[in-house]
Amino acid sequence: MRKKYVIIKVFKMDERGVKLYQPDAQIKKGWLSLWRQMFSELIGSRELIWRLFVRDFLAKYKQAVFGVAWALIMPLVMVGVFVFLNRAGVINIGTTDIPYPAFALLGLSIWQVFATGLTACSNSIVAGGSMVVKINFAKESLVIASLAQALFDFLVRIGLLVVVFVILRVVPAWTTLLVPFALIPLLLFTLGLGLILSLLTALMRDIPHIVTLLTTFLLFLTPVLYPVPQGKLFAILNRYNPLSTLIIEIRNLVIVGRITEPLRFMIISLFCLFLFLVCWRIFHLVEPRMAERV
Repeated sequence: MRKKYVIIKVFKMDERGVKLYQPDAQIKKGWLSLWRQMFSELIGSRELIWRLFVRDFLAKYKQAVFGVAWALIMPLVMVGVFVFLNRAGVINIGTTDIPYPAFALLGLSIWQVFATGLTACSNSIVAGGSMVVKINFAKESLVIASLAQALFDFLVRIGLLVVVFVILRVVPAWTTLLVPFALIPLLLFTLGLGLILSLLTALMRDIPHIVTLLTTFLLFLTPVLYPVPQGKLFAILNRYNPLSTLIIEIRNLVIVGRITEPLRFMIISLFCLFLFLVCWRIFHLVEPRMAERV
């Protein structure tokens, strides 16, 4: 069976029949023509994205003693620390609708889709540097494959959540079935930022360290491991933090059985879609110059 590859045309023939390299050829294309090319390349890269995901998965867990279990160990340790601090009276978590271990593990599992995905996406272009320099392909494939790894870790954590819910006798609402659809805005938000950060990482290798620092800081400003705070300052921060709405409403689908602020969730979802499209467009325009920077 013949394999199809998408070729990005950045060359032009001169009057002597010599190919001239044109890194800015994408900018000269029409608005609709460029979007059509972007979607065509993305669809044509399906097999490549899968192969990159399998490669990254095997490289990540091939020589790891605990293998996939690391996707479970880290959230368990963090939740365990917060449970200990809460019961010791060091911090006051407040009242939750379900037992706190299940509440915290659910929120942290959703959060890790963003945090792990953003870190992996920001490193994707530099990590695939040899491919970027030697092979002509849709570079979005590297970023999407990195996000797919974070999504796989989330699917592994679902098994742990099921076990914890059974032990603590927590019955999730039937709207839990809608969680995959509610995750789409969060994935678009992560992918959009990841596309831009992957470009910046090619210029400045400090970006992944900054991303790790910011995601750790955001973890404590976002109601992931605690209920929505009632204080005025935190209320303002949560209102202007799109991650708060996305994580709270996804968690509400499991615990409460509905989205408590549907209009706000819809606005944030549209913002995530807009951010993704803008970042993808910028990424695609800069793509021909990546080999010069990596």
